[in-house]
Amino acid sequence: MVFIVPNQLTLIRILLTPVFIWLFLHPGNNYHLAAGIVFLIGSLTDWYDGFIARRFNLISRWGQFMDPLADKILVSSALVVFALKDYVFWWMIIIIIFRDFLITFLRSFALIIGKPIITTNFAKWKTFLQMTFVFLVLIYINIPGWSDLALSTLENPWLHWTTILVLIVVILTVYSGIHYIIVNFVHIIELYRRMLRLIGKRKKSDLNS
Repeated sequence: MVFIVPNQLTLIRILLTPVFIWLFLHPGNNYHLAAGIVFLIGSLTDWYDGFIARRFNLISRWGQFMDPLADKILVSSALVVFALKDYVFWWMIIIIIFRDFLITFLRSFALIIGKPIITTNFAKWKTFLQMTFVFLVLIYINIPGWSDLALSTLENPWLHWTTILVLIVVILTVYSGIHYIIVNFVHIIELYRRMLRLIGKRKKSDLNS
């Protein structure tokens, strides 16, 4: 099932991530333009793999796990390189990435126990805003003559559109993460129980040895 078309598109999105990072961090406007095109292609694979999977009923457990993970890898990589370029504050990106991969871990556990996690509308809006922000930055930096986005060059970085937009994303990210945990709290309880059983088994094994 790994080699069905939706899963191949997911793999392509993962493989495009290091290409995007290399192009974006390479000096030169042409490389920034190429990075934007690569990110666009990666984003399109996200839409197409979901469409094909639903249209032809090619949904697999591997795809359910890797598809959102591939999204997180691509978007998080873009946010990290933006932070490296001083376009955004590091603490904002750390919060976003921590929440995204924490929820990805919870989703993976839910798939393992056979109880799909409930996706919230807040999370969908969060992802949409993240992607919108990345595209806006990529478009902006490819327009000749426009001012530098580096926070260190701004008179008041807190009033700049990049900071305001990312702050909105951070707030929605935290809120959606809390909402995710509340509506899927049964998975948290099950994870806690399994961890207790595992700890109990190890203690029992240590005593017997």
